[in-house]
Order: sequence, then structure tokens, then C-alpha cells
Amino acid sequence: MDDRLSAQIAFLSEADKLKSVLRASRLHDASRFENSAEHSWHVMLYALVLADQAGPDVRIDRVLKMLLLHDLVEIDAGDNPIHGEVDADAMAAAEAAAADRIFGLLPADQAAAFRALWEEFEAAESADAIFAKSIDRVQTPIGNLANGGGSWKDYNVSYAQLEARVGTPVKRGAPGLWSWLQPKLNTFFAES
Repeated sequence: MDDRLSAQIAFLSEADKLKSVLRASRLHDASRFENSAEHSWHVMLYALVLADQAGPDVRIDRVLKMLLLHDLVEIDAGDNPIHGEVDADAMAAAEAAAADRIFGLLPADQAAAFRALWEEFEAAESADAIFAKSIDRVQTPIGNLANGGGSWKDYNVSYAQLEARVGTPVKRGAPGLWSWLQPKLNTFFAES
């Protein structure tokens, strides 16, 4: 029992490092950059509040678990902004190695369960993961609308890029949410 608890506490202590990983996105008031732990909490809240946007086969309890775990790999791999220039293969390898190390801190049963949820989120093939991805993608655009463009300005993002990188997964997992967001994005980019 002591070994199991020690492993769990070691994992929780390591997870604290996510608070130090800064993202490319700013808070709604634009006062500072968001950290990855804040992002994870906020997308979980989005999923809980917007659960009625999910399809009938989506289990919100599983979505919340995926969103809680999805960015832990950034402790080692760092944040890779969606609109940044990133070597996708190198990033995937770095994140897989991070998942091995970080989830490997846990007792074997929890390590396997958490890693499976992380992999399911990354694959975005199950109904739960598709909805989780759509929620993960929609949080930053809503923030950027609130803060005057934020990371869109920093990365010189076009509406076409936003539609491809954000619109496609959001439409796939939460089409009603995209229908609500799209006119707001059209207005912002038309006025910018």
C-alpha cells in the first residue's frame, strides 16, 4: 500500500509542473499567457457546461478524464501552438516519450488506464474523444474573440487556417457549437 501511494503522490507532484508550461494563448482579459494546467481545467469546465452539445453516445465522465490528462505530456514536450510551425512527427515522438515517463510514475493499473485515455484522445476516433477534441479546439478561439485576437495576431492566422485547424474538429464533435461560433469568427476576421 505504501509503494502504491508513494507512486501516486510522485505522479501528482510531477503533474504540478504543468502549471509552469506557458501556452501561446492569453487569458480573456489579455493580461498574461495562460498555462497548460489552467487550460486543462478550463476545457474540462467547457465540456461540463457544454455537454448538451455532445452526441448521444458521448460519456461526459470519460471526456472530462481525457481533458484532464491530455496535456500532461507538455511537462516534457512543451506546448506546441496549433498555429505554430511544428514538425508533427517529432512532436508526436516527444509526446509519446513524455507519456511513457509521466504515466509510468503511477502504479501499473493506473498507468495503463491513463495512458489508454491519452491515446484515445490523441487518436480522436471514439465519440468521446471526438467531442473532447472539439472542446479542446474551441476554447482558445472563444478566448481570442474576448481578448481582441490574441494568438491569431501573434501567429498571423487567417480565417482559412482557423477554419481548417479549428473548424473541422469542432464541426465533427460539436456542430451546434461551430454554428454558434462561426458567424462571430467571420465578423472578427472581416473587421481585422
